[in-house]
Amino acid sequence: NFQEAMEEKTWRNAMDEEIKAIQKNDTWELASLPNGHKAIGVKWVYQAKKNSKGEIERYKARLVANGYSQRAGIDYDEVFAPVARLETIRLIILLAAQNNWRIHQMDVKSAFLNGDLEEEVYIEQPQGYIVEGEENKVLRLKKALYGLKQAPRAWNTRIDKYFKEKNFIKCPYEHALYIKIQNGDILIACLYVDDLIFTGNNPSMFEEFKMMMTKEFEMTDIGLMSYYLGIEVKQEDNGIFITQEGYAKEILKKFKMDDSNPVSTPIECGAKLSKHEEGEGVDPTLFKSLVGSLRYLTCTRPDILYAVGVVSRYM
Repeated sequence: NFQEAMEEKTWRNAMDEEIKAIQKNDTWELASLPNGHKAIGVKWVYQAKKNSKGEIERYKARLVANGYSQRAGIDYDEVFAPVARLETIRLIILLAAQNNWRIHQMDVKSAFLNGDLEEEVYIEQPQGYIVEGEENKVLRLKKALYGLKQAPRAWNTRIDKYFKEKNFIKCPYEHALYIKIQNGDILIACLYVDDLIFTGNNPSMFEEFKMMMTKEFEMTDIGLMSYYLGIEVKQEDNGIFITQEGYAKEILKKFKMDDSNPVSTPIECGAKLSKHEEGEGVDPTLFKSLVGSLRYLTCTRPDILYAVGVVSRYM
């Protein structure tokens, strides 16, 4: 919680970093709350970000608005924002492997803070950063904040507009996929909220793209794609290999199966499952969580897809 975080230097630094990013982006301004408006509460959310090996890479503090208290038609209107499908990401990896291209990765720092708001929204001043002498005032948002219902859409609208201004073509069937063709060369960019991967046949276009993004947004250049949405990626000379080894181990540990013996096939050929009426009851929430975890694992393990489909029928 906030009190515990204030006692730890790593978390205090993380909160300072978040506030600096917000202020640098000109996200809000101090204001008096107009009549008829309600200030939305905010809270701090803390996360220790890990790498593909499960080691803590950095500490992140995020200031989040209590979006659940927003009122439809007053505090927000449209909220939908597209993200890349896993099938699209696999297709990009396939294209890169087929053509011996390299896939690069970048991250947009505090992406949602870049989205412009169409509505008039007020929030409370955050804990630990209340302006002395202005305790009764609130903050009027100029740009989106994490937690707002319209924040993902506001960010997507901004990045979509920017890509189009830079002559990228949006795929009509995958609205998080953009392509740029220049002098016969191609650059493919794919976005999952603030995580960006890109590939193509001309490395000079990569550098041009990185400069383009860095000029407009605060970016982190991760380098070659190696870990994306829980998928471990190894780019070798003889191909690109994807696994979810770490994720699979997490599933086994979570459901107390890390000491189980391996089997050669996910399900017996011709096996037909049925409900065991006299058996021990199963926690439906736990079962749904297990099936959901397995469904995500099928991203790199299509061999278990049929078996997962079978057990999904019993949710």
